[in-house]
This record gives sequence, structure tokens and C-alpha cells, in this order.
Amino acid sequence: MEFLFAMAPQGGDGGGSLVSTLIMFGAIFAIFYFMIIRPQQKKAKEREKLLSELQKGDKVVTSGGIHGTIAGLEEKTALLDIGNNVKIKVERSAISVVNK
Repeated sequence: MEFLFAMAPQGGDGGGSLVSTLIMFGAIFAIFYFMIIRPQQKKAKEREKLLSELQKGDKVVTSGGIHGTIAGLEEKTALLDIGNNVKIKVERSAISVVNK
């Protein structure tokens, strides 16, 4: 019988478990921030810089796989020369690769 009483939980305040829970949530948030949120923000900044630095004459590939040379630029669109004097207008956001 003494053995059963020794395994019974001891009475006390639960303040320690609240602090450890908050620390655990903080650690999980920090992990998510440094492994998911921050790299996505960095990649978005690099992409925005890539699209803002487009110039006439740059060779590009669109997200649809079309290869061409920039013949003209507007605020949100680009005019691509895809060969044999064929030009198409695409959104700047559709450009995925730039080869200068």
C-alpha cells in the first residue's frame, strides 16, 4: 500500500507548466520564422528585384516556357520578341528566368 501513495501526484501550483508551455510556443514560432517565413520573404525580395531590373534586350524565359528577348517594357507588362519578328505581350510576373 505504501507504494501506491508514493506514486500519487503531489499537490502544488501549476505555474511552472504555464511558463514551460509559453517557452515551447515561443521556440516553435522561432523555428517557423527562421525556417519558413524568413526564407520566403528573402526569395520574394530577390524576385521583386529581378523583375524591377528588367531591361530591353534581356533574354528571358516565362513560367510557361516561352523563350524570348525583351523588346519593350511597360509598368506591368513586357513585350517579348520570340523570333521571326513575332512579338507577344506578357505580364512581368510571368517572367521566371533572366539571362543577360
